[in-house]
Amino acid sequence: MMIPRYYEDLSILHDNTMPMRSYYIPASQKMNTLIEHREDSDRFQLLNGVWKFQYYKSVYDLKEAFYRTSFNTKDFDDITVPGVWQIAGYDSPQYTNIRYPFPFDPPYLPQDIPCGAYVRKFTYHENIDAPKIYLNFEGVDSCFFVWLNGKYTGYSQVPHTTAEFDVTEFLKEGENTIAVLVLKWCDGSYLEDQDKFRMNGIFRDVYLLKRPERAIWDYHITTQIKENTAKIKLNVTFDFSIPVSVTIEDQAKAVVATGTISDDGSIEFKIPNPTLWNTEHPYLYTLTLQSSYETIVDYIALRTIEIRDKVIYFNGQKIKFRGVNRHDSDPETGFTVSVPQIKKDLSLMKQHNFNSIRSSHYPNAPYFYQMCDLYGFMVIEEADIEAHGPYMLYRKEDTDYNRFKRWNEKIADDPIWEESILDRVQHMVQRDKNRFCIVMWSMGNESAYGCNFEKALRWTKKFDPYRLTQYESARYRNYDVTYDYSNLDLYSRMYPAINEIEEYLEEDGSKPFLLVEYCHAMGNGPGDLEDYFQLIQKDDRMCGGFVWEWCDHAIAHGKTESGKTIYYYGGDHDEELHDGNFCMDGLVFPDRTPHTGILEYKNVYRPMRVVSYDQETGKLVLHNYLDFDDLKDYLDIRFEVIKDGLSTVQKGKLSPFSVMPHADGVTELNVTIPSEGKIYLKLIYRLKKETPFLKKNFILGFDEILLKNEDGRNQMALSWLEKTDQVKEIRVHETDTEVTINSKDFTYTLDRRTGLFEQMQFSGRNYLIHPMELNIWRSPTDNDMYLKSEWKRARYDKAYTRAYTVETIQNMHGIFIVSHVAVVADSIQKILDITINWKIDNDGKLSSVMYVEKDDEFPVLPRFGIRMFLDKRLKNVSFYGMGPQESYRDKHQGAYHALFRTKINDLHEDYIRPQENGSHFDCDYVVFSASQFGIAAAAEKPFSFNASCYTQEKLEDTAHNYELEESDSIVFCLDYALNGIGSNSCGPALLEKYQFDDTSFQLEFTLVPFSKG
Repeated sequence: MMIPRYYEDLSILHDNTMPMRSYYIPASQKMNTLIEHREDSDRFQLLNGVWKFQYYKSVYDLKEAFYRTSFNTKDFDDITVPGVWQIAGYDSPQYTNIRYPFPFDPPYLPQDIPCGAYVRKFTYHENIDAPKIYLNFEGVDSCFFVWLNGKYTGYSQVPHTTAEFDVTEFLKEGENTIAVLVLKWCDGSYLEDQDKFRMNGIFRDVYLLKRPERAIWDYHITTQIKENTAKIKLNVTFDFSIPVSVTIEDQAKAVVATGTISDDGSIEFKIPNPTLWNTEHPYLYTLTLQSSYETIVDYIALRTIEIRDKVIYFNGQKIKFRGVNRHDSDPETGFTVSVPQIKKDLSLMKQHNFNSIRSSHYPNAPYFYQMCDLYGFMVIEEADIEAHGPYMLYRKEDTDYNRFKRWNEKIADDPIWEESILDRVQHMVQRDKNRFCIVMWSMGNESAYGCNFEKALRWTKKFDPYRLTQYESARYRNYDVTYDYSNLDLYSRMYPAINEIEEYLEEDGSKPFLLVEYCHAMGNGPGDLEDYFQLIQKDDRMCGGFVWEWCDHAIAHGKTESGKTIYYYGGDHDEELHDGNFCMDGLVFPDRTPHTGILEYKNVYRPMRVVSYDQETGKLVLHNYLDFDDLKDYLDIRFEVIKDGLSTVQKGKLSPFSVMPHADGVTELNVTIPSEGKIYLKLIYRLKKETPFLKKNFILGFDEILLKNEDGRNQMALSWLEKTDQVKEIRVHETDTEVTINSKDFTYTLDRRTGLFEQMQFSGRNYLIHPMELNIWRSPTDNDMYLKSEWKRARYDKAYTRAYTVETIQNMHGIFIVSHVAVVADSIQKILDITINWKIDNDGKLSSVMYVEKDDEFPVLPRFGIRMFLDKRLKNVSFYGMGPQESYRDKHQGAYHALFRTKINDLHEDYIRPQENGSHFDCDYVVFSASQFGIAAAAEKPFSFNASCYTQEKLEDTAHNYELEESDSIVFCLDYALNGIGSNSCGPALLEKYQFDDTSFQLEFTLVPFSKG
């Protein structure tokens, strides 16, 4: 079977497709045809469902003309449309980030291009009022040919925008046959190098639109708002000019404007005192276009966006994008996503204080933007362009300059790609020009810069001067050639270090700065959200940013016997070329269970923050980080005064008071402060009204303030630390290898070779399953990926403890053991030199002070502390510190101080690629207990702890969470400190203030075993 080689011809992007137009769904009369209601239209016939399907490893394997009506599909399989064939079991998903999965030889592709043949029979009934029929494909990857009733209909590429065909002459009354051939690759695949799984098929909806002979073909809505009046202009393109009445209604269904389109296809309206749309109050008007045979219903949002004095203003107000990058991704359906799936994403985003989305790196389904209009999200829509691959091409001299040079020269600055790039930008803009949630057009992602993007930007600004433009790959300063950046409105960057941003603001600052991607949320992370927040807030030219990214990308492959989902990432489908788990970089798991990173984001971007609190006068200063709403209209503020996490001393609700957006407000809050204990004032911000996806009283964030009192120490921690006056008989027995301390209640054995205890028996129970260890290693997080090699070069992962001397002293208060030890590793010098003072009280309490000196030749430490392997029966855990989720020195804004009670299994954060997790920061004590016995750890100075069913070695050596094997003990790490988390898997190096680079420090703690009977 021969097909035209359009797929390797840059001059043929589409064949027999209709002119680009805006998205809408017509009906015979006025009805809701928006979002999930479009199927209610009598002019809309959905062709989704079960199709016949055959997969071919090569287009040359197509021997028969499967599109002929006489072709028998009995040997074809069934497949669901929309869907991707890899999820259905044909071919394999492949995850690559930058590298092309085929040779770089444009416009040519591998000769054996895999393909899928689709066939479906459907019934069509003629309608005298709507005889014109248009076939729409909203998404097909990568290119496709169409036949109706055996006749060639057309060809198209550009996977993520609509291809529309006039099929009037091909259809017949009754049964019809549609056949589609989808190719895995085409010349457009060189522009489809997005960081995602590579999958193929008819992945979005397919449908017929039934239209009258004379109809509106396209319309463009523009608005201007001046002096409290909205001016709306509507320009209409007809097949043939017809009378069309236009009506605009407000949300109460009251008509606020009406008229008839003039002969030139335009009409203007003025609405006095309009209600403006914004993310906190997404008010929409309804537009109705009605002719004799057809009605179109759409939304209108009245809003403005502009740049004044290098600052972005929305409706005249300075704004910040609290954004996230979002791919279409689902573990069960690939990048086929439905309205309910999108709605779940948007709901979670609202719950976690996001107000904007970047459609990385392609246009979404058209109803996605209607949903963002409806639910209140600002959107950067991005063209279906990423040509990252040329950055990876081989060159003998592989310098940064050469990489950038070959990157832009191959596609971005080669005129043969002009039509392809402009076509993709125009398809995006034309389809979605009437979606007011879209405040910015992006020319694509990571495709370098050159003449083709200059032209795309020039066309975009001319066609739509009412929106902003961005394209991060302009990169401004990385080319020898002087390019035209005049049509770029923003200076946008990915993952810049904070000092780079400060440098731009100080030395240039000519355009607003947009963090188009930042805080790479891979695995346990990100850890630098608060630092970027502070930078964004302190300069109006910083307009905010978009976290990378929304969800982990993975493919579900059933469940284990215990019910855990088996997720595959790059390399798990036996693909040779892949980029591993770099696709696991989301704020939520593939099934949308929140990561701790999104909890961190939520409270970093809480709508209100305490600026200061004077506990003597009760003066409370708050800042409103909302862009549009007054505090008194948006939030209720509850407060609690909590002692030691155990008792609520006082609680109440602040009286409403006005704090305008981006302003400070002052109120009074006088509270009772106990004289002893660790006392926190917690302010809880609850939504005062119902908004899309959020119920009244939904918690949007909190602040906690440590109050000063006479004592300031946690009383429960003190009780564990109390000295004992008991005098009991304790015996000490020493050998060359051991020191054994023995009493009626306990027996402790210290290993003289390590200076650490190898056994702790109390009340007849053995608490330690394995000897204690000094611990400087952690299972590397994804954000440790660049540090990991340096840590391993320093042999931190092979380090162990050796003792030089062990001295024992006994008096009436107990036993004192002083050990001089070191942390060492084979083939290198001593890493740490340590003096350990142990004290064993008469009642079995074990206290330690460790004086540590680090050789400053070594890199930052992953951690320092002591690791114990406790009896697995001690599965009940209570602790006072930061929780309930994991918390670290640079990742604890979403956590708060309290007494938490949990089970050991619940302390594990189940990242799909196992890694360091579950630590808790700023703790005073932790208790492990069974029904009849337990052990507490406490300290005067707060510590971090981690307790897990898994060893750090097992976490590091295991590729997937479903493969993890539990330890024979509870692995308890009590840490002086851990290195911070950061986002260096793609982002900048960890800030110095979060690096564990101490060369001299001291760890103190006390262990208290106890028996309940």
